[in-house]
Amino acid sequence: MDDPKLACLEDLERKVLWLSTWMIHNANNLRPNDDGLKVGGHQASSASLATVMTALYFAVLRPEDRVAVKPHASPVFHAIQYLFGNQTRSKLESFRAFGGAQSYPSRTKDTDDVDFSTGSVGLGVAQTLFSSLVQDYLRAKGMAMDHPEGRMVALIGDAEMDEGNIFEALLEGWKHGLRNTWWIVDYNRQSLDAVVREGLWERFVSLFRNFGWEVVVLKYGSLLEEAFDEPGGETLRSWIDNCPNQLYSALAYQGGAAWRKRLLDELGDQGQVSKLIESRSDKDLARLMTNLGGHDLPSLLKAFEHARKHDRPVCFVTYTIKGFGLPLAGHKDNHAGLMTSAQIEDLRARLGVRPGYEWDLEEGLLLPPAELAAFIKTAPFNAGRRGRHEAAKIAVPAAFAVKVQSPVSTQHGFGILMHEIAKGDTDLARRIVTTSPDVTISTNLGAWVNRRGLFAREEKSDLFKKERIASTFNWEFSPKGQHIELGIAEMNLFVTLSALGLSHSIFGERLLPVGTLYDPFIERGLDALNYACYQDARFIVVATPSGISLAPEGGAHQSIATPLIGMAQDGLASFEPAFVDELATILRFSFEYMQRDGDSQADPVTWLRDAAGGSVYLRLSTRPIEQPKRVVDQPLAEDILNGGYWIRRPGPNAQIVIAYTGAVAPEAIDAIGLIAEDRRDVGLLAVTSADRLNAGWTAAQRAREHGLVHALSHVERLLANIPNNCGLVTVIDGHPATLAWLGSVQGHTTRPLGVEHFGQTGTIADLYRHHGIDAQSIAQAAQSISPGRPIRHLRAAV
Repeated sequence: MDDPKLACLEDLERKVLWLSTWMIHNANNLRPNDDGLKVGGHQASSASLATVMTALYFAVLRPEDRVAVKPHASPVFHAIQYLFGNQTRSKLESFRAFGGAQSYPSRTKDTDDVDFSTGSVGLGVAQTLFSSLVQDYLRAKGMAMDHPEGRMVALIGDAEMDEGNIFEALLEGWKHGLRNTWWIVDYNRQSLDAVVREGLWERFVSLFRNFGWEVVVLKYGSLLEEAFDEPGGETLRSWIDNCPNQLYSALAYQGGAAWRKRLLDELGDQGQVSKLIESRSDKDLARLMTNLGGHDLPSLLKAFEHARKHDRPVCFVTYTIKGFGLPLAGHKDNHAGLMTSAQIEDLRARLGVRPGYEWDLEEGLLLPPAELAAFIKTAPFNAGRRGRHEAAKIAVPAAFAVKVQSPVSTQHGFGILMHEIAKGDTDLARRIVTTSPDVTISTNLGAWVNRRGLFAREEKSDLFKKERIASTFNWEFSPKGQHIELGIAEMNLFVTLSALGLSHSIFGERLLPVGTLYDPFIERGLDALNYACYQDARFIVVATPSGISLAPEGGAHQSIATPLIGMAQDGLASFEPAFVDELATILRFSFEYMQRDGDSQADPVTWLRDAAGGSVYLRLSTRPIEQPKRVVDQPLAEDILNGGYWIRRPGPNAQIVIAYTGAVAPEAIDAIGLIAEDRRDVGLLAVTSADRLNAGWTAAQRAREHGLVHALSHVERLLANIPNNCGLVTVIDGHPATLAWLGSVQGHTTRPLGVEHFGQTGTIADLYRHHGIDAQSIAQAAQSISPGRPIRHLRAAV
C-alpha cells in the first residue's frame, strides 16, 4: 500500500510500543515500592495490540466511535492518550499507583478519554454490542441526530472469547438486527496459562457468520503475501497454515536461526522454497515469519477502511504475536512476565531513546517532530472529539399518586405505578425505557408494555391480536416501543442497563432505564451488575419476587443473600419497601436520583452522598399485605428515603424494639401485639433501606473521627432515646446480617432473625415458621433478650 500515512503510523507504532513498555518497567523497577508487591502491567499483552491500536486511533476511528479496550492493553491506551494530549506524564509515571493511570481503562477512575470501562473480561465486549442497540433505539425515536452514527468497537483478547456472556450477547444482537459493531480479536493464541487450543477459531468464525456477522481474517501481513508470490511461496504458506500454535509461538521467541532450521528440516531441499528461505538473513527471516496481519499496518488499514463502507457487524480476527517487538515475544510464560533492565536497555537502543528522555514526546522519532505532531493533531478520532456528552435532566413530579386496593403486594404496586406513568404524555414517560430477561409479565411490566409497546427497528404485529385470539397483553413491536425484550440471560440484562444508563454521556440523550428480574437471579448476573455500577451507569433494577415469601417456588427461586449485595454494591442505593406508598415515594426519588451528578461529599444532615446520584435496586415481593391508611407527608417521605421510620415510637422505658424490613411487616406488627402486654413501651421500626441507614451511620462516624463531633446519622437519631437496656429484635426475609449491625449503633443487645439456609416449597406460614421469622418466633426472640415475666401469648415450642 502506497499510503503517505504509513511513515507517520510506523513512527507512532514504535513510540506507543516504547511508552507502554517503559510505563510498566517504571512501575515495577524504578518507582519506590514500599509494600513489596509485584505491580505488573502486561508488557506482552500490550505489545501484541500496539499496531492495531495505532491504526485505529490515529487513522481509522472517527469522533463518534466508541471503544472498549482489551483490559491488558491499558498501557497502550494510556500511551496513545498521552500522545493526543489527553493524559499527563505524572499519570503515566504513577501507572498502577494511587491516583495514577489505572491498570485497566476506567470511565470513573481515569482522567483520559475512556469510553467503556474494562477489566472483568468479556463485559466490555458485550457493552459495545448493547451500546450499538441503544444507538439504534435513540435514532429510531429521532434522538442523537446531531452527529453521525458511530461504530462501537471492542478490542478482545482471544482467550477472552471463552467468556460465556459474549455468546449470550451475540444471540441477543442477532435478535435485534445488530449494526455498527466491530469486534477486533487479538489472536495471539496465548492465554494467561497456556497456548490457545488448535482449531478453536474455525468454530468461532462459523458461529459469527451464522449470527449474521461479516468475518475478516487478517492472518498474513504484506511481507508474507509478497513472499507467497515468490517461487516456493505456496509451500511456505502451507507450512504456516499447518504449523501448531505452540510451535509458532516458540519459534517466534527463538528467532531467525530457529525459523531457518525448522523450515529447512521440515521442508527439506525443495529448491524454490529453500531459495526463498536462504535469500533472507536471520533477522529478515524472523521479520518475515512474524509479519502477521495484526502487525501489518497496510493490511489493517485496508480491512478497516473497507468495513466503514457498510453498517454490518464485523469480527476481525487479527493474527498477532504476544509480545511482538519485545524480547519475550511468543514465550508461553510472557503473560505475567516482565522485561529485565538489560532487555529494556536493548529496546531503548533499538528505538533510539536516550536515558533521561524516556517520557519525551519527541524522543526516538524517525520523522521530524513537527510533522508527526501535525499528523496527531489531525487524526480523525481526536479532531473535534467529545468523549463525554451532557444531557438535560428530565422533570419528575413532586409525588406519584397511589391508588391501590388493600391487600396488595409491592410487585403489583410497582406495576400500577408504572402503568400510571405510561398513561401520561410527559417527558418522564417518554424517556423511560424498560427491559427484562423474558419475565416482563411475571414482574408486572405488562400494563406498561401494553401502553408503551415493544421496541424494534421494524414493525411486527401481534399475531394473536391479528387472529382475534383473546389475550391480556398486546405484543406489537415498532420503532415507537419503549420496552426491550431480552432472552433469559441476566448478564445481558445488566449490560443492557449499563448501555442504556450511559446514553446521556455516550450519545448526549438521557434515558431512564428500568430493568426487572427475579431477585435470586441478581446473583447470576452479579458481575455485570457490578460492571454497570463501576461505569457509573444510571438505572433502576426491580428485583421481584424475593425471599422465601415466594413460598410455592422452592429454594431455587428464593433469594437469601441479595439484601447483603444491595448493601455492599457501590453505586447502587438499595431499598426494600413493605408498603406501596413507601414504594411510590422511593420510585419517584429513584427517577430523580439517577439523574444527579453533583458533589460526592456526604450531606451534613443525612450523611448520604445523594448529590452524586447513582442507580437504584428495589427488592419487592409478590406477597399481598394490608396497606396503611395514611398520607405520606414530607417528614415521613424523608424518613422513608433515608432508610427508616417509626411505625410505633417506643416509650421512655422501652424494653423491646422490633425492626423489620419488607414483606415480613405483618409478622412484625403481630409480634408487637403478642408482647405489648408483657413488655413496656415497645417500639416498631420500619427499615426501608438497610443500605442507606448503614451508609449514613458509617459516614457520620468517619466525620466524627475527623473532628465533626456533632455529626449524627439518621439511624443514630432514630435510636438515640431508646434506653440502654432495651433489646432489639431485627427480622427480614433475607440474611439476618442485613440488620444485625443495628445493635452496634447505640450498643443495644440484638437478636437478628432471617433466612440463613436454602428454602423449600410450602406456604408462607410454613416457611416463616420453619426459618424462625413468624410472629411467634419474633416474640420468642424478644422474650429471650429482655428480662421480665414470660410473654403470655407465646405458644409452647413443638
